[in-house]
Amino acid sequence: MYWTLELASYLEEAPFPSEKDDLIDFAIRSGAPVEVVENLQELEDEELYESIEDVWPDYPTKDDFFFAEDEH
Repeated sequence: MYWTLELASYLEEAPFPSEKDDLIDFAIRSGAPVEVVENLQELEDEELYESIEDVWPDYPTKDDFFFAEDEH
């Protein structure tokens, strides 16, 4: 399983919290690339995913970017 920012962006509007099957269904209905569906199929079945960070723990957050918001 591999994620990129582009692939993960297809799940930004996903209905979290969701189960694996719900995320797969969302990805298919929203026209996400096959790679997104394949990655989701590799997730654990029994888990409830609360956010994109649960799906991809390395998903960059706002804190990962080095810029000062107060300067803009």
